[in-house]
Amino acid sequence: MPPLNNLCAGKPAAPARAAQQDHYLVSDGARIRYRDEGQGPAVLMVHGWTLDLEMWDPQVADLCNTFRIVRFDRRGFGLSSGRPDATTDTLDIRRLCEHLGITRVALVGMSQGARTVLGVAGVVPQMIWCLVLDGPPSIDPEPSTAEAAIPLDYFRTLMRTQGIGAVRREWAAHPLVSLRTADPRWRALLAAMLRRYPGNDLMSPTSTPDAQAAALSVETPQLPLLVITGEHEPAPRALAADELAARSPGAERVVISAAGHLPNLDNPLEYNASLRGFLQRHAPPFR
Repeated sequence: MPPLNNLCAGKPAAPARAAQQDHYLVSDGARIRYRDEGQGPAVLMVHGWTLDLEMWDPQVADLCNTFRIVRFDRRGFGLSSGRPDATTDTLDIRRLCEHLGITRVALVGMSQGARTVLGVAGVVPQMIWCLVLDGPPSIDPEPSTAEAAIPLDYFRTLMRTQGIGAVRREWAAHPLVSLRTADPRWRALLAAMLRRYPGNDLMSPTSTPDAQAAALSVETPQLPLLVITGEHEPAPRALAADELAARSPGAERVVISAAGHLPNLDNPLEYNASLRGFLQRHAPPFR
């Protein structure tokens, strides 16, 4: 396992870009950036649309004294190469776990990443000890109002006619990426991720989030499940989270106060406490 890094400080810390923390795995021709930090039962965290692995900085800082936290840039996002593809994301996760010698793992998926981890759970449930879905969209095959809240056709047109700069500016004002916290650390972190978003998925209609959703056939698996949203989550996403939790007997449902669609940044202390408690209840003994 790579040595612990300076994020493992026991509390949310200011984000810091550190090239020595980055590692890369080649998977089907794509170069996938990942980080492997901490020690204990393995937890793999999957980011949402337009974001990257650094969205989890405040969680790594607080949890890596108890858990081994693995996070990666999905292909075509952040600093990973390749064409964005939700179905290939599931394969990348399995290869990353194999590469790191991880045989059992907790999966945490945020927004679009929630579908990704459900896809993995549907294929290899035996390697997963629990699931956390943060701000999940509807998992039904038909597009929902949750997906309609993201005007993908508009952003594709904007990408084609005005370029990635215009996409980033307009998306930064969308409710799904509007922070409620005034903490300058997390506002700077989000702004940096949006500046890194390359817009690769908007260049091909076959790889946009709505098409990716249709390509994944997922059901809520019979695994320990925590569903998280912020108190101010847009209504369609909150409803989708409620419905998903209701379909899973025994699922835990948590609403993070003073938070929107990015509760891990809006209120990291409450978010981390909920996440830590759930993981500790379901973690296998660490040896």
